[in-house]
Amino acid sequence: MDKLKLHLKAIRENSVDLISEEELVEKLKISLRKGVPLKIKVGFDPTAKDIHLGHTVLLRKLRKLQELGHWVYFIVGDFTARIGDPSGLAERKPLSLEEIKSNAQTYTHQAFRILDRKKTRVIFNSRWYNNLKLTDFLPLLSHYTVARMMERDDFSYRLKEGFPLSILEFVYPLIQGYDSVKIKADIEVGGTDQKFNLIVGRHMQEAFGQKPQVVVTLPLLVGLDGKNKMSKTLGNYIGITESPKDMFGKIMSIPDEIMDDYFRLLTGVNVKRIEGLHPKDKKILLAVSIVSQYYSKKIAQKEKKEFERVFSKKEQPLNVPTYYVGEERVDLVELLPKIGVVSAKNEVRRLISQRGIKRLSEKATIVVEERCIKIDKEVTLKVGKKKFLKLVKKDEGEAAIL
Repeated sequence: MDKLKLHLKAIRENSVDLISEEELVEKLKISLRKGVPLKIKVGFDPTAKDIHLGHTVLLRKLRKLQELGHWVYFIVGDFTARIGDPSGLAERKPLSLEEIKSNAQTYTHQAFRILDRKKTRVIFNSRWYNNLKLTDFLPLLSHYTVARMMERDDFSYRLKEGFPLSILEFVYPLIQGYDSVKIKADIEVGGTDQKFNLIVGRHMQEAFGQKPQVVVTLPLLVGLDGKNKMSKTLGNYIGITESPKDMFGKIMSIPDEIMDDYFRLLTGVNVKRIEGLHPKDKKILLAVSIVSQYYSKKIAQKEKKEFERVFSKKEQPLNVPTYYVGEERVDLVELLPKIGVVSAKNEVRRLISQRGIKRLSEKATIVVEERCIKIDKEVTLKVGKKKFLKLVKKDEGEAAIL
């Protein structure tokens, strides 16, 4: 396979939109002929500290392009994070400067678990916006009409439903598009929910006399609930810094019907290898593959053996963590995130609604259907597919967590 076809194949793989392929071919020909790498732009607003598997769909694509010799321009939207971008979740609150700085530092550090640091330029867009004069900024607004902005689905939906829609939010796509102008991006990669903003970037470049960037969109990874986009807000996510045990257990909890998408978007496992596999064996292979990426094959195999020991033989783990509580009734929505069994309250609510928390005893297994449970002396809980804990009513003098 010649180099041009190799590069095209890498970019096309798993892509939903490619705007336009003709322009992409031309850019690649020039790049290969001159030996000059393309500038691949990806933008992240530091709205959360941690990267989850949904983010890695983009990062894995970028890493492949780096391996072909291209450079990634990782734009940290520290300026745009102060605005708040509507992303289908009604609205997102602007962040403080302190939150932005902390999140960006953690976020970029985690991104380098996937990206090649030597072929990545991290750029904060406040670098040009903090010093942009109003006389230079206002002309940017002339490049788009209100009618064109209303082509964005969530804008038109919110207006139709009577939800607030500020002028500030109209400005957001223009600001993001101007980032492409400043770095002279050749390609921008994003999720399908960012397609409108990425196309605005093309138009902004043309307005400034540049060749428009090629837009490449990738699928949005469905979360643990099997329905919605993976999101920390919804509690349906798997973080890439979670422990191997938690990561393995969460992957084993995903619905069977989304396994193929996880294999396709998150691993390099050959499709032929999973054909005809039993769903359980298929899911174990998926969990081993993903845990191996972020830890090691040895650790992944260790988690596989523990999973098979606990669940195939219906055994509890050898060491069940014990927590002492001072109250007779315990609110699991408050308790479980506090002790680190889950990451967020929304995740507890999801587990309860999906019958994912159970009380265990020698006589029976009872599904927990309410957020509050009663503890007489002690109770053993199974949370999700792989987590166990014991809650013990404390005696006088013992320290309690609640």
